[in-house]
Amino acid sequence: MIVPGALAMDRDMQTLIDQCAIHFDVVGDGPPVLFAHGFPLSGRMWAATVEALRDRWRCVVPDLRGHGRSGTSPAASMTRYADDLAGVLDVVGEKQPAVFVGLSMGGMIGFEFFRRHRRRLRALVLADTRATPDTPEGLERRERMAQAALTHGSRAVADMMIEQLMAPEAAKALRDEWHAVMSRTPPAGLAAAARALAGRPDSVPTLARIDCPTLLVFGEQDALTPPSLGEEMQKRIAGARLAVIPGAGHLPPVEQPDTFNAALRGFLEQIA
Repeated sequence: MIVPGALAMDRDMQTLIDQCAIHFDVVGDGPPVLFAHGFPLSGRMWAATVEALRDRWRCVVPDLRGHGRSGTSPAASMTRYADDLAGVLDVVGEKQPAVFVGLSMGGMIGFEFFRRHRRRLRALVLADTRATPDTPEGLERRERMAQAALTHGSRAVADMMIEQLMAPEAAKALRDEWHAVMSRTPPAGLAAAARALAGRPDSVPTLARIDCPTLLVFGEQDALTPPSLGEEMQKRIAGARLAVIPGAGHLPPVEQPDTFNAALRGFLEQIA
């Protein structure tokens, strides 16, 4: 089932994958760039990036299942998310390998996309993410988040997360905006995603296997995934490039969009 939208020159679409409605936007024309947002956000986080790229690239921007405008399923996994994204490429008829751009949880999905759908990848952009699995403390925190969402609603999780997501000097209006986005995430989708994060595989062994152009991007003030993680990944991924975004925390595309977009666009132009 595909429902086209009414945006001029753009497409606002939905498809059914594994009994779940996946919503996505297609903006621009040219080589494909596939975006995967972080937890528990939505494809809206890429709005400024899409505007910066739409003149030369075809941007495919889904809301992951359980997030944004997409439907919710009782369980999720990195495998399910990766296959959903491959399904979206099928729906839009994309035959060319795509540049995969993933932030935080989206980057973790990127590792799984590489493992399962390598032929569909032109390059990887991994932003503010980690390859390591959760620690025992991390597993406990994920389950607390899942339970908080199911018991008290997603706002309770937004309250837990918002202060860690952005650099200290981020404007209150920006914090409030993204707190509201997280608060609107369906509780069941948030809980499923938290448990999917807890159950993700160790992707460290995958790093040495990555054989496509790779850009690593980290916010200079990211408290959740500091730039040191990017430095470690750069050592393990052959030919990987690292960009550190000044004045940004965990969400460079919304905190420092011009700098983030310049780094991404420069990478895309270099691999064209």
